[in-house]
Amino acid sequence: MNFNFFKKKKDREPDYDPLHIKVTDLRQGFIFDYDMKSWEVVEEYTYDWGDNYFSKEYKISSGADTMFLSVDEDDVVEITLQKKIKLSSIDGDIESEIIRNKIPPKTIVLKGVNYNRDSESPGYFKEENSDKDWLELISWSYYNEEEDRVLTIEQWGDREFEASHGKVIKEYEISGITPSG
Repeated sequence: MNFNFFKKKKDREPDYDPLHIKVTDLRQGFIFDYDMKSWEVVEEYTYDWGDNYFSKEYKISSGADTMFLSVDEDDVVEITLQKKIKLSSIDGDIESEIIRNKIPPKTIVLKGVNYNRDSESPGYFKEENSDKDWLELISWSYYNEEEDRVLTIEQWGDREFEASHGKVIKEYEISGITPSG
């Protein structure tokens, strides 16, 4: 095999099949169709959950909307599409409860819908294509009874919190994936 270590990363062969690009192949700059709109991947993030287990998240834009597409490939591919929300939009004082108990409640309510805690995941976050260091976080995932809606709470440091809300989608709902350039 003839491999040139001095080649720029951009000049190397893609690590996906260009004729069969899947959701798990997404990278910054890719464009895809979802829900009758074209979306561009504007930022790419990696989560390291330990034990050699990683997941990806993409900040995507349709021009009018910005959302976050999470792709978790374990035994099956799980995809969620979420939008950032204010922590205060969740019923109760979630921030105080986490600070006091080191964990949010088992059940939380958003707009009259109950969400049950599914997982607690401590890990690290990195923005790809950036020289920023890995950041430590704890993420809690909640699902509604039908498990088609998701709510995520993240804790960064001692007192910084973020929340996002959205839906679980199927891989086939994303189509027309094209690479950048």
